[in-house]
Amino acid sequence: MANDDRARDQAWARKLPARVAREAIVCGVFDTIIRSYARKRIDGREHLDRLDGPAIFVANHCSHVDTPLLLRSLPRAVRRRTAVAAAADYFYTSRLLAGAVSLAFCTVPLERRGGGRGGSTASLQPLIDDGWSLVVFAEGTRSRDGRVAPLRTGAAMLAAAHGLPLVPIHIAGTHAAMPTGRGWMVRPAGGRRFARHELRVCFGAPIEVGPRDDRFEVMERVRQFMEACGAVTSPDPKLAARRAAAAAGSAGVDEAAAPVAPAAPGPTATGAPAVRAASTGGAAAPARVAESRSLR
Repeated sequence: MANDDRARDQAWARKLPARVAREAIVCGVFDTIIRSYARKRIDGREHLDRLDGPAIFVANHCSHVDTPLLLRSLPRAVRRRTAVAAAADYFYTSRLLAGAVSLAFCTVPLERRGGGRGGSTASLQPLIDDGWSLVVFAEGTRSRDGRVAPLRTGAAMLAAAHGLPLVPIHIAGTHAAMPTGRGWMVRPAGGRRFARHELRVCFGAPIEVGPRDDRFEVMERVRQFMEACGAVTSPDPKLAARRAAAAAGSAGVDEAAAPVAPAAPGPTATGAPAVRAASTGGAAAPARVAESRSLR
């Protein structure tokens, strides 16, 4: 999969001439179109002042408007060295389409698996090694109803592997402005002829991700940020299962570590006091510890 993505990658789109053209496309053409259909508000951009290098930007996704809106919301110095992970099976099906999106948004192909349920991030690593930031739409596909689906963990894995901060982003209003299936932006329903939508991009504080951090817990922090911004979200069901397993394992270890109380003295065949054999509890403890480890 990774080799296929590298073959599809349009590396020329990251060269200086393409970057100059992209500034005109994003800040001129697309920004003008978006402004004619919507008013936009950007919150939390001061958090980006804390960045001193590349980062992984993680956002929700429910419209084709998301990409130009997000890129336009980034400071110029950050935007000019930021690429966007794009579905290879959607945007890279023809050379013309691949070239167009690569030039306009500096996309790089990401192979999705199982209809957007996951994806291979191996092809993105050389880009990050070269000092580029990356935008990842962590749901794997556009939302059909505006809600935020469970977030995939690839962004957290990339951040941990490369020691990069993870910046959560919530985008609101684009589902109504250009729903899935529409080829152009629309006016608000029931509004005046030149009524405009309200769009909002909210940046969160960078999340530092270490190599030992649980990727599901990291993405849960991203989900909680989006929910705090007003999004309707769906927690990853795998996270609840992992937490339950960890809790069960911790309980098993605590129980195994508890001291075994001696039995009350009593007569034996030899007349010596009887003490409950410590081996009874000792034999059970390794079994419970082994069971708890298998659940992790």
